[in-house]
Amino acid sequence: MQNNIRVMIGLLLLCFAMSCSKSATNDTASTANETPPIASVNVVKATPQELTLTRGESGDALVLLKIADGYHVNANPPSYSYLKATELELQSAAGITVEFITYPDALTKKFQFAEKPLAVYEGETMLKATLKADKTAPAGIHNLSAKLRVQACDDKVCYAPSALDLTVPVNIK
Repeated sequence: MQNNIRVMIGLLLLCFAMSCSKSATNDTASTANETPPIASVNVVKATPQELTLTRGESGDALVLLKIADGYHVNANPPSYSYLKATELELQSAAGITVEFITYPDALTKKFQFAEKPLAVYEGETMLKATLKADKTAPAGIHNLSAKLRVQACDDKVCYAPSALDLTVPVNIK
């Protein structure tokens, strides 16, 4: 009798352990198959172009934005105050100063989630930062720290804004 009870308890524990491990496997599989949430920085790729400046002169540092197909980012300025504009922030360094930043002309498009058409950028677009090299700026390559803030959207919804850290190379001659 005691052996029968021990066997039954053992079988119950074995069944319980098997059902728990099967459940964990199914949970892992369903988690692995879920689509991760869209992050704005995963939709936009930014490529700064090297700028060569002569001491005492100004020039435009270009940052090429490639926005994934099916997405757009808010223009600068955005259509509504609650939308986050595409914004480039560039730090001055080593005798190189930022004079101003120019944003491209926006596309105006109507989306189902907004009452009025929105000013956006899609596909490829270029941001310009006009930089000036002081007459005393040291010669050579200087890597300026930059941050690109974007809010990506598709045709139905806008995603959380986020930022990309960039390095803008400036060669002083």
